[in-house]
Amino acid sequence: QVQLVESGGGLVQPGGSLRLSCAASGSSFSIYAMRWYRQTPGNQRDLVALIIKDGTTNYADSVKGRFTISTNDAKNTVYLQMNSLRPEDTAVYYCNVVTGMGDYWGQGTQVTVSS
Repeated sequence: QVQLVESGGGLVQPGGSLRLSCAASGSSFSIYAMRWYRQTPGNQRDLVALIIKDGTTNYADSVKGRFTISTNDAKNTVYLQMNSLRPEDTAVYYCNVVTGMGDYWGQGTQVTVSS
């Protein structure tokens, strides 16, 4: 079993920045990829960014150039640095980890961009 604990959400003004963190823990496991999704009420959960074990990253078009996904050296914590935030970035953000034992999800953290 893998546990994911997210942190870093909150209220920020347009143009501001936030950094989300998601720490993975549990029994011995191999992480193949770590991803951030976001979801607004009544909509599906959309992929925002992903990072693969070899360091390859990919981003949704809407966040390219503004968001950066990274991991710590141990590759058990994933970050999402969000800059130049816009009101349309408001959502609940979820981390997702792909392991040899399956996919796991964080509890979600609210990000609100508003003046």
